[in-house]
Amino acid sequence: MDSEELQNIIARDEDSRHQFKANVTNANALAAEMVAFSNSGGGQIFIGINNDGTVTGLTREDISRINQIISNAASQHIHPPINPYTENIALKEGLVLVMNVDPGLNKPYQDNSGAFWVKSGADKRKVTSREELQRMFQTSGLIHGDAVPVKGMTIGDLDLEYFRAFFNQEYGETLEDENIPLLKLLENMSLASNGELNHASALLFAKAPFLKLPVFVVKAVSYPGHEIDVSYYIESIDLKGKLSDLFQSTLSFLLRNISYVQHHQDINSLGEPEIPKIVFEEIVANALIHRDYFVSAPIRVFVFADRIEIISPGHLPNNLTVENIKKGISNIRNPILASFATRLLPYRGLGSGIRRALKAYPALDLIDDREGNMFKVIIERTPRSTVA
Repeated sequence: MDSEELQNIIARDEDSRHQFKANVTNANALAAEMVAFSNSGGGQIFIGINNDGTVTGLTREDISRINQIISNAASQHIHPPINPYTENIALKEGLVLVMNVDPGLNKPYQDNSGAFWVKSGADKRKVTSREELQRMFQTSGLIHGDAVPVKGMTIGDLDLEYFRAFFNQEYGETLEDENIPLLKLLENMSLASNGELNHASALLFAKAPFLKLPVFVVKAVSYPGHEIDVSYYIESIDLKGKLSDLFQSTLSFLLRNISYVQHHQDINSLGEPEIPKIVFEEIVANALIHRDYFVSAPIRVFVFADRIEIISPGHLPNNLTVENIKKGISNIRNPILASFATRLLPYRGLGSGIRRALKAYPALDLIDDREGNMFKVIIERTPRSTVA
């Protein structure tokens, strides 16, 4: 960084990636700022500049002292430790120390008091909500929503005949052939821990998962017009059940609320759906498998006259982008669900679902709403499906 670039940053004032400090004397306070940058998108701390942008400048002795504080804060006051790097820029008022903090690879980071900090605009804030902390650990790969035990859900809640049939078809053996307790078998399959089913096993194999997980359903509404109407709709239904049931019932809802066209078929034929069935299969499977199960919200499906919206709780994980997934790049948020879904749903788990949907029907708009913490797929409908 040269002096001109520094002056331009100062002129733009502080933001989520740039912070000014006149001086630094306290390693604990500095560590909190560094934690916030590490847990967020990274950034730069400029020491030798007042909050109002005026340059106070530092001496060579200041630089030496502050570098020692930075080193101490990064290694002793942040867990896990980080490795910031610094550079000194000379201005006429004196030296400015620029500390660069990269986005952390081992999130979440915390300070010596055990506090987790993130950036909030130009300031920072302490993370206190359990869900946000869980998402931070999820981002780091330390925990996954589908592996979290469901409080009070035991093997008594398992649809034993359904699980028995799955096990026999998948492994060519009966449960009795294994000659070990059922709970131990479920634990070996990453479907239970400490006597309780986890989210994956509850969603995949429980008799009635919605009794203990009431928000993990699909709310589906079909409207005759172009906007949500609280008093006038064609069909409104809450879809419940196992993951395979949710997939089929959501697919059925979509297929019965769209138009069918004859093309060159005989007039007595059922016709073909205006939107290829494979598009719904891929989008619905992805919504069920890759949604964020730390977010207590249902999947929502809206059918309008001009479009269909399928909304999943949770934005794309980590650094995954819409352009990434269009190229087939994936990041599996729920690895247990994904591994079983390849055997229970028309899901391949290769990151190719969105590409297949786009190939079959290019009129898809993918929206990664990070502020709203959701992922939305908008499927445009053809003019002939518009309801007058």
